[in-house]
Amino acid sequence: MSENRLDLLYSEVEEELRASVRSLLEDKSPPEAVLARVEGDGVVDTALWKDLAGIGVAGLPVPEELGGAGASLRESAVVAEELGRGVAPVPFMGSAVLATAVLLEARDRAESELGALAGGDATAALAAPFASVPASAFPETVREQGGVLQGAVRGVVDATTADTLVVPAVGEQGPGLYVVPADRARVETVVTLDLTRPLADVALEGVEGRRVAAGSDAERALRRALVTGAALLSAEQLGVAQWALDATVDYTKTRTQFGRPIGSFQAIKHRLADLWVEISQARAVVRSAASAAAAVREPGAGAAEAAEAEVGASLAQAFVSGVAVKAAEEALQLHGGIGFTWEHPLHLYLKRAKSDAIALGTADRHRLALSGLVDLPAPTG
Repeated sequence: MSENRLDLLYSEVEEELRASVRSLLEDKSPPEAVLARVEGDGVVDTALWKDLAGIGVAGLPVPEELGGAGASLRESAVVAEELGRGVAPVPFMGSAVLATAVLLEARDRAESELGALAGGDATAALAAPFASVPASAFPETVREQGGVLQGAVRGVVDATTADTLVVPAVGEQGPGLYVVPADRARVETVVTLDLTRPLADVALEGVEGRRVAAGSDAERALRRALVTGAALLSAEQLGVAQWALDATVDYTKTRTQFGRPIGSFQAIKHRLADLWVEISQARAVVRSAASAAAAVREPGAGAAEAAEAEVGASLAQAFVSGVAVKAAEEALQLHGGIGFTWEHPLHLYLKRAKSDAIALGTADRHRLALSGLVDLPAPTG
C-alpha cells in the first residue's frame, strides 16, 4: 500500500481545489439559487458546468495528453464533496465520474470522447440504471447485432443533457460497451425525488454504436466504473451531511427560545455533537474509499487493488449513506417550522440524501456484497 493511500488527510492541492470549487459555487450557485432553479424548466445548470470545466473539474482523472488534469480520484472525491455541499445541479456524477471512468478503461478506443469530456466541450452518460450495484451482472436490456443496438435502459443519470451515451449491450460476441450519439436515442425525463438530479429512460431503436470494449474487458470496465461511482457518491453524501450540520449549528446560534439561543440547550448540544462524531467517522471512510479507488489506476495495480477498491466503496456506501440521511433529518427537525417550508433549501438536501441512499446500491446490498468480499457469512434469516 502506497504512502498516499495511508494518508486520509487532505493534501494542500486538494484543499486549494476545494477552495476554488466552493468559491465558484458560492458565487454562481448558492443553495437559494438552486432552489429557484428547480422550480423552473431547466434544472441542469450548463453554464455552471462550463465554469467548473474551466477550472479542470470535468477532466480531473483524464491524462494530461488527452486534455485532462492527470489527477487522481482523491481530487475527484473532493469535488464531489463540494458539489454535494451545494447540491449543485451539474452532470458531474454521470459525465465526469461514471462515463469518464468507463471510457478510461477503454482509453485506446475512446481518446476523442475523453478529450471532449475533459475540456468541457461535451458531456456523456453511462446508460446503466443509476441504482446499479457494482457487483451486479452485466446488463442485458440492450441487445447488439451487427453494430446496431436495440433496447431500453431505465433511470439513467445525467442523460437529459448528455451529448454521448456509453451503452452496455450484449450481442453474439458477448458483452460490449458502445459509444452512441445521444441525439440518436429517445431520452425521456422521469419524475424523481431529487429535484436537482434528473434521471431519464433511454430507448435505443436500431441505433448504430461504436464498440470500445468487448468481452471480459467490457465487464471489467463497467464494474470498475460503478465501483468508482459508489466511492465518489459517498463523498457527495459527506458533503450533504456536512452542509446539514453546518447550517444547523449556525441556525441554533441565532434561534432563541426562553430568551436563550436554542444551541445552548444541552439536548441540542448532544444531538449536534453526536452528529459531528458520525460525520467525522464518515469522512475517514470516504477518504479511504477514494484512496483505494485511486490506487487501482496506479502503475502496477492489479487484482488486489481492485478488490480493495470494491471493499472501500461498499463500506463507504453501507455507512455514509445512513449518515447523510440522518444529518438531513436532524437538520430538518432542529430548524423547526422554517425547515419544513419549500422556501428553505433544506428539503433539497434531504431529497438528495434519500435519493443517494438508493443510488448505486442500497446500504443493505452493499453489506451483502461486503460479506462476500471479506469472507463473512451472509445473513440467513
